Amino acid sequence: MTASDGAPRRAVLGTWPTPLEPAPRLALALGLEAEDLWIKRDDLTGLGGGGNKVRKLEWLCGAALAGGATVLVTTGAPQSNHARLTAAAAARLGLGAVLVLAGRPGASSSGNLALDGLLGARVVWAGDTGAASLDSVAHEIAEKLSRQGAVPALLPFGGSSALGARGYAECGRELLAQAPGLDTVVTAVGSGGTMAGLVGELGAHRVLGVHVGAVSAPAVTVSRLASGLTGAYCPPESLRLRTDQVGDGYGTLTEPARSALVLAARTEGLVLDPVYTGRALAGLAAAVADGTVRPGRRTVLLHSGGLPGLFGHAPALAAAEAGLTAED
Repeated sequence: MTASDGAPRRAVLGTWPTPLEPAPRLALALGLEAEDLWIKRDDLTGLGGGGNKVRKLEWLCGAALAGGATVLVTTGAPQSNHARLTAAAAARLGLGAVLVLAGRPGASSSGNLALDGLLGARVVWAGDTGAASLDSVAHEIAEKLSRQGAVPALLPFGGSSALGARGYAECGRELLAQAPGLDTVVTAVGSGGTMAGLVGELGAHRVLGVHVGAVSAPAVTVSRLASGLTGAYCPPESLRLRTDQVGDGYGTLTEPARSALVLAARTEGLVLDPVYTGRALAGLAAAVADGTVRPGRRTVLLHSGGLPGLFGHAPALAAAEAGLTAED
């Protein structure tokens, strides 16, 4: 959708603003003061199980509708939150959805994949391939759909583009209204658009990103997206970005993330996922430990959703079930 002046418009898909909730018990457990830590509940965005991708998809789908799209095409990992929410957005808007996913049928099950099916998406398995090959397959699928008379809109990996990042610039504005005196927002960094949007609105000094291993050069990726969003160059070296929580790679369960999942659940009843928000909280814990984040300053942890992914992550489920205590 575009305005009469040609400016992009949103296809409203979520419920705004999302809540900002105090987390005093978690704050104390981390070594902060009780009133320091707040959770931005972007897991409660409303559409298709919620999560941060809804903010990006509002802008991407607005552009798709303006172009007359009849089907959305995007890429991701087997348990992609972005793919799941693209399928949900397509259903909400009366469009088709084709998800080009890395891997093969049967290699991953439950969680987001179950919701992809429930939402009516068509999945194309691209085999064991990297992001560049996934993108190539997606372009081939889009061309085939065009030949068949459809009008495909190809959405970027993770929903991350300068246009999609507008959603997190809006989140930054929400935070400024909800949390006066905000010092630091901590967010997981996957495809980079969430951090880029926050940096674009709040400035690089107020955003701490925690790399999860989804891209090879996170600082360069976020820099490019933030620069495209604002029109002003954002140097990669200006970004506050932790790269110490990747462990054995994207999709793996690290010990700090496992501990973070347990801590959030048992102090605040807050359920995180093992790939993104678990790593984000682990990164925050490390930042408190090394003095990067200090007591007495208002800190926000962005809960970017991803709960369905927990149920498609066998090691995380096994670790969670190991915490069960038998009743005598």
